[in-house]
Amino acid sequence: MHKLKFFAASAATLVLLAGPTMAEDLVFQLKNGTGSVLTRFHTSPVGVDQWEDDVFGEQVLNPGETIEITIGDGRNVCNYDMRFEFSEESDLDTTTDTQNLCELSTYTIHE
Repeated sequence: MHKLKFFAASAATLVLLAGPTMAEDLVFQLKNGTGSVLTRFHTSPVGVDQWEDDVFGEQVLNPGETIEITIGDGRNVCNYDMRFEFSEESDLDTTTDTQNLCELSTYTIHE
């Protein structure tokens, strides 16, 4: 009985010392289903009034291409606003959408 109490106390101490749980990265495939070059992609949790930095950086996503997107912002949220910007030569306007990225494995942007 003494060993069981010691084990329970040790387990409780380890749980307390472990600290807060870290958020997992959100990972999904983004496919460009348009005929235009996607030059910028921004995300921001729903309710945040500013867009986060461009996820692509120096990259672009050509028509028909797919890229793996990882959002590792440390937040414990699933619903994100997304903003898609196209090349200047495109006749497509900047597009926005909102998705639950925790449930999403692939997202295709269409014209």
